Amino acid sequence: MTSLARWCFRHRRLVLAVWLVALVVVSGIAHSAGSSYSNNFSFPATDSSRAEDVVKANFAAQSGDSDQIVVQARHATLADPAVRAEVTDLLTSVSRLPFVTGVTSPYQRSAALISRDGTIGLATVQLDAQAQNISTAEAKELISTARAHASGSLNVALGGAAVQKGERFGGGSAEFLGGVVLALVVLYFAFRRSLLSAVLPLISAVAAIGIGIALVGILSHVVTMPQFSTQLAELISLGVGIDYALFIVNRHRREILAGATPEEAAERALNTSGRAVLVAGITVCIALLSMFVLGLSFLYGVAVASALVVALTMLASLTLLPAMLGFYGIRVLARRERRVLAAAPSAGAGVPGEEEGFWPRWSKMIGRNSVVLSGIALAAIVVIALPFFHLRLGIADAGENPASSTSRQAYDLLAKGFGPGFNGPLQVVGRAGGPADAARFDSFVSGLSGQPGVARVLPARTSPNGRAVVAIVYPTYSPQAAQTVTLVDRIRAEAARDTAGTSLVIHVGGQTAAGIDFASVLSSKMPLFVAVIVVLAFLLLAAVFRSLVVPLTASIMNLLSIGAALGTMVAAFQFGWAKPLLGFSSAGPIEVYLPVMVFAVLFGLSMDYEVFLVSRMHEEWVLSADNDRAVQRGQSETGRVITAAALIMILVFLSFTLLGNALVIQEFGIGFAAAIVIDAFVVRTILVPSLMHLFGPANWWLPRWLDSLLPTLHIEADELHVHEPVKAPVAG
Repeated sequence: MTSLARWCFRHRRLVLAVWLVALVVVSGIAHSAGSSYSNNFSFPATDSSRAEDVVKANFAAQSGDSDQIVVQARHATLADPAVRAEVTDLLTSVSRLPFVTGVTSPYQRSAALISRDGTIGLATVQLDAQAQNISTAEAKELISTARAHASGSLNVALGGAAVQKGERFGGGSAEFLGGVVLALVVLYFAFRRSLLSAVLPLISAVAAIGIGIALVGILSHVVTMPQFSTQLAELISLGVGIDYALFIVNRHRREILAGATPEEAAERALNTSGRAVLVAGITVCIALLSMFVLGLSFLYGVAVASALVVALTMLASLTLLPAMLGFYGIRVLARRERRVLAAAPSAGAGVPGEEEGFWPRWSKMIGRNSVVLSGIALAAIVVIALPFFHLRLGIADAGENPASSTSRQAYDLLAKGFGPGFNGPLQVVGRAGGPADAARFDSFVSGLSGQPGVARVLPARTSPNGRAVVAIVYPTYSPQAAQTVTLVDRIRAEAARDTAGTSLVIHVGGQTAAGIDFASVLSSKMPLFVAVIVVLAFLLLAAVFRSLVVPLTASIMNLLSIGAALGTMVAAFQFGWAKPLLGFSSAGPIEVYLPVMVFAVLFGLSMDYEVFLVSRMHEEWVLSADNDRAVQRGQSETGRVITAAALIMILVFLSFTLLGNALVIQEFGIGFAAAIVIDAFVVRTILVPSLMHLFGPANWWLPRWLDSLLPTLHIEADELHVHEPVKAPVAG
């Protein structure tokens, strides 16, 4: 790390040029190649996927995605000859698109999908591929072609998975800029009103994020990536990147104030805080890439995108930042600090508040009241986490999209004309062995009419080869309603009972049923996922801190923080407590994949603060073997910068939440902000130091046999291990 800092410092022009060229070249390639994001969450071995396989195999012309065009007569009814002519022209134009295989008119008798008042009609557009295989350009062409027929007498809106692919919510520029501005304000005060120092972490983070987001766009052609991948990567990396740079710049400033030259200060900063940044960044990437153990391709792209940008922010902190420190020189200090240093250059200006101030007093108070404070902190976290036990997973429907989007307008029109269930039709699919099975299927779907939760059942269609039958069932309730989940489960149970002993097999598919299956699959895989992340992080921290108690405590504390974050999200979105503030349309389930991603991201971010805090404690322990001194000194010297870093993250996350209009980003933002508040201001500030005081020297205990097996990873500067004056007790 010393050699890396020295090389980057002395070759700063070359380092800066490499980063600038990389930014320009990668951004240019990304602009030329465009992007290909997809919200596909299909997976094998579920009832909905089997239904899709049957349709693909037997309905060649209808195996693609089915989207909706909703038309509304503004001043008359759809039966009016002039309005009907407009609708006919609209559907004819859409049917001529090369990727459209058919259009079902609301006037067809077999469908007759016109509201009771005659003003709203539903047309179905059959595409030649599933939504994930429809390009963004094709989706936009479908929208523009249909919307071009809107007039003073006809309102036109479109809905469906492919249509939503052509829409982009919360473009990210306002949220990103808001996060940068808020971070700059915090950095300005954290660096004692030094604007130049405050800009440094932003330069490093923004350069890395710019290259990373461009690479994510390029990779979207190869890896399936949801539309929110870039926003999530920005959300995580802006906070993480600024934090990493903040820790290094803060240590660099301390070293200069202690009398070091700018080059020496950069070397020492990278050889101490830089090591913590490296370990923390690796931990975050491990946590993100652990999503691969779930075996769900939908999450692969999210993991790759976020881990890639985090890795680049870490790399920028370790290379670009030392180079920029070389350009800054002594100007990294505030003017007042430079004046004090100039008055006594040989002695150094000293670090303000080193032995006095809030954090030294606070750390001593924690040591005196460890039992009481740890109990209070633990109780507070448990109370905040309680709503987590009411967690219900689902997929947000188009009713949560921005009011200006065509998919939201289509959702509202369908709900008004036919009921909310028409926004999430169920596809009941039968695999028939002959005419008897087809008749048995007709009897089954006919029996669904009038059942609780069923609004309407369309007539069944038989495939050309006679081997499959499909019927559309419209629920009474919206796609994300708990009653819809109950209906899907009941239809499947009745189908299994009624077809027992026959050759007929009935499946329930469609986007709504697939979302329900997705929730079930993720829930079953969560224990393995959590275990992988916890074990890998435990082993990494055990190797770094040569301890069992420290990584065990860290893992438990991180789980508590994540539980509290999920509890906050349930209260805010599922209970609807945040609805007046954020303006989402209705309380509903937590996005199905969100707990997995929140766990991965927050476990990594929580480890950041653990590494920064405990690494300074461990550094002092190696020197003195005095546990109380190590804990107090570590907290007093890192408390201010950790809370400043946490405040930056909180403001970044809240800026994305308050300025964005995509529900999934709002859920992420609230969850992340709540977790960082709890983790930085309760767990790292009170709970972890209190417990480490209570555990005493046992914090640093490691059996000899395990000590010999673990690799040696020194997070402290190398010189601390040349002559270790005191050896921590090692159990036999």
